[in-house]
Amino acid sequence: MRGGAWHAHGPMERDAGRLLDCLLPLVADDRPWVVGQLGQSLDGRIATHTGASYYISGWEARVHLHRLRALADAVLVGAGTAATDRPQLTVRHASGPSPARVVLDPRGRVPHEGPLFEAAPAGSVTPPTLLLVGWDVGPVGGLPEHVSALPVDTDQDSGRIRPQQVVTQLAEVGYRRVLVEGGGVTVSRFLEAGLLDRLHLLVAPMVIGSGRPGLSLPPIDTLDQALRPRVRRFACGEDTLFDVDLRA
Repeated sequence: MRGGAWHAHGPMERDAGRLLDCLLPLVADDRPWVVGQLGQSLDGRIATHTGASYYISGWEARVHLHRLRALADAVLVGAGTAATDRPQLTVRHASGPSPARVVLDPRGRVPHEGPLFEAAPAGSVTPPTLLLVGWDVGPVGGLPEHVSALPVDTDQDSGRIRPQQVVTQLAEVGYRRVLVEGGGVTVSRFLEAGLLDRLHLLVAPMVIGSGRPGLSLPPIDTLDQALRPRVRRFACGEDTLFDVDLRA
């Protein structure tokens, strides 16, 4: 890589080159970053009204998500996603290490069961799981060895953990590259707070018609107030990846 661009020393398939174009901003230097990721339908839904979301995104889009995980120090989800989807948040469909798993759980409502709380099979490395809980929750006991809880301040009005505080505290424990994977409410809060460097929005050729929305921000009065970031588009199988640069 020279001058902020990559250079191949031999033949390269077009798809491989476009992949490098997409991921280069995340590996070009050692600076910290926060990237949001959502997989949604054409009409902006990330799940049905019952919470069913497996799978809106196609196979290639899921591989891309695993590549993002492999580049991150930590992957973060909200309490709703952790409780409803019971995700693993590990790297299985790409090369690279699994990041630490971080759950925003200000009220301590996520059940301590499922993949995030289970040890990996013998011979495999179990990535750490970090629960960010409100001080009102009190001591969290009975956790597996790879799981820890960190009490943090919450907003007095909403009871939520402030996104800026999350980024600061994760950096203090060494997690400087953070992938905010979901759900829609959590990604939206980080976007509203101006903390996302990039947003990878994967749009599937599907119309759900109702259900849970992806991005949801406070209402605006005029289009002059709308965000107009620089966007690049990439084919990701049958899905379309919108690489949204929120720092340009």
